[in-house]
Amino acid sequence: MSVSNKTKKVTSLCLFAVLIVLASTVAVGIKGYSRTKTVDIASFPEVELKANDRILILAPHPDDEVLGCGGIIQKALKMHLPIHIAFLTYGDSNQWAFMIYRKHPVFFPKSVRAMGLIRHDEAIDAAQSLGVQKENLTFLGYPDFKTLNIWESHWGKALPAKGLLTEARAVPYKNAFRPGAPYKGEEILKDLKTVLLDFKPTKIFVSHPGDFHPDHQALYLFTRVALWDLKNKIKPSIYTYLIHYKLWPRPLGPAPEHLLIPPQIFDKIIPWQISKMNATEIKTKLAAIKKHKTEFSSDSKYLLSFIRQNELFGDFPTLDLAQGKESTPLVPYTGKENEPGELEQLNENEHVPIVGIEKKSAALDNDTLELFVKLSRPIGKGVGVSVYVFGYKKDKSFAEMPKYRIQFDAIKHKIFNKGRRIAGKDIIVVRTLKEIKIRIPLSTLDDPERILTDVNTYMGAVPLDWVSWRIIKPVKQ
Repeated sequence: MSVSNKTKKVTSLCLFAVLIVLASTVAVGIKGYSRTKTVDIASFPEVELKANDRILILAPHPDDEVLGCGGIIQKALKMHLPIHIAFLTYGDSNQWAFMIYRKHPVFFPKSVRAMGLIRHDEAIDAAQSLGVQKENLTFLGYPDFKTLNIWESHWGKALPAKGLLTEARAVPYKNAFRPGAPYKGEEILKDLKTVLLDFKPTKIFVSHPGDFHPDHQALYLFTRVALWDLKNKIKPSIYTYLIHYKLWPRPLGPAPEHLLIPPQIFDKIIPWQISKMNATEIKTKLAAIKKHKTEFSSDSKYLLSFIRQNELFGDFPTLDLAQGKESTPLVPYTGKENEPGELEQLNENEHVPIVGIEKKSAALDNDTLELFVKLSRPIGKGVGVSVYVFGYKKDKSFAEMPKYRIQFDAIKHKIFNKGRRIAGKDIIVVRTLKEIKIRIPLSTLDDPERILTDVNTYMGAVPLDWVSWRIIKPVKQ
């Protein structure tokens, strides 16, 4: 390696280290969930497994399958139900965990991939401790922390995404489901549809769209599209599990005498279900969590927060938008509980106000989608806002459907489709200091049967605030 290349490598590694610190600072700085109202979790219906069920667990990373579904897996096995677990990534970009586990930083691509293989083997050990054999596991091998980026920008003619630290643009693992699969949206869809058709599940347990982790959002979104494409072949029920949310669960650490209660802001919008665990199931789940040694070595208190009396499942309902009706809120909360704070751990003169999202709503008027976003403060220097609007319809490949990103800075906006900047003349944007209104004709979205939309704010590569991806079903005139 030349001196110049070594310098570039060191510089990129230093920048990545800075991003890790900034990301953790933001996580501390944002005001988060605090439950002020009691909830009668006993009123939540219980997930019922039936004798003819086939259970598919979809996990973004090794350890999510146990945290979210360790009890469900045991119940399925006790009933002798067919069960399969598929992992979207090898979890190969958790540098903090790797540094604790290996006692030194793990940066270089070969070493990062080696840590991915360790997490692969830990997932096998965890599954076997629950009673699931290796042949019932699938590892897709897509890039950790990059699958939402693939969803947003890497389709069709776009280049494959690049792994955060593996530097790969295709699945680099020989023991993966399809080694060499390019890091592109249509490839993830292809693999998920193969897994779905091969196993033919009746119940799918998958990560939650309201989860803070981008890979968790991405797996849910890809799964939804895959199931729409396969609607005439399989019709499984979907159960989504939440892992990452600000200041949740509480209390931190193991609390087998406590119930796992959802964040309060979702109370009125998500119909939750639970799966209770007995003492033996809790003990077995605990042992399986500890098999994920890499993660457990660095964040045991958080992982053990899922040692509770129950597991929790619930999804956002699809929003039906009728013509000429009042605007429908897309944000399940307002007011102080989502009030953005500041980037803390800085001195008095360095505090950076966070641009939060106070409101997002949607309406349909004259076959035109209208989106409204209200921010907590004007967009400042270095801060950005992105609004995503994707279309889906059954008779056209999803890779070919429009995928718009309207990107705002303090002064102007740009419009992208599948990662490429376009003029977007049919997309009308009106903005004031703290409000954004967007009008998109349904014809510009290729007359979709469903619309997927999201909005987020950020400072450089550091996320500040976001609204969960929501699914809209437009009712045309």
